[in-house]
Amino acid sequence: MGNTISLPKNQRGIVDSISMSNGLMSVFIEVLVISGSIIAESNRERELIIWLAQRDQSVVGIGTVGFDIDEMPWTLDHFISEKEFLVRTITAATRGMGWDRLSYEPRKDWVIDKLDHFKTMIDAFNRQFINMNHYFEWSKIDEDDENPTIPYDILNVRSI
Repeated sequence: MGNTISLPKNQRGIVDSISMSNGLMSVFIEVLVISGSIIAESNRERELIIWLAQRDQSVVGIGTVGFDIDEMPWTLDHFISEKEFLVRTITAATRGMGWDRLSYEPRKDWVIDKLDHFKTMIDAFNRQFINMNHYFEWSKIDEDDENPTIPYDILNVRSI
């Protein structure tokens, strides 16, 4: 399998990692991003969806988009609400929210199985393993960057 999503090293015994082929990972990310972009209301929620959207293999390369849950741009102050938003996003995706926007018919049983597994991982992820450096590095604005990580006009974004 080309892509793996894991809990941080200190939590790996709690829930198995998810391994997916390149094709399944693409569908997994697409349905998460679509559902999350539909339900996101705050800038913080939009940031989480932007981060997930940046795992698009057509941008960063096939087989290179796996991640550890602690690499996501969590914040200590908003951890509970971020986690709740991701669970709502995953739940909406498993119910097919936004799937009508796809240009293909995904293999629902495979995608839903991986989404359910991901939800279990998000539920299990513990606040003590947040590394704020991931968020700071990801969100840092480089004055020479023509394509910043977080779009300057995020305040005007209603759906991705």
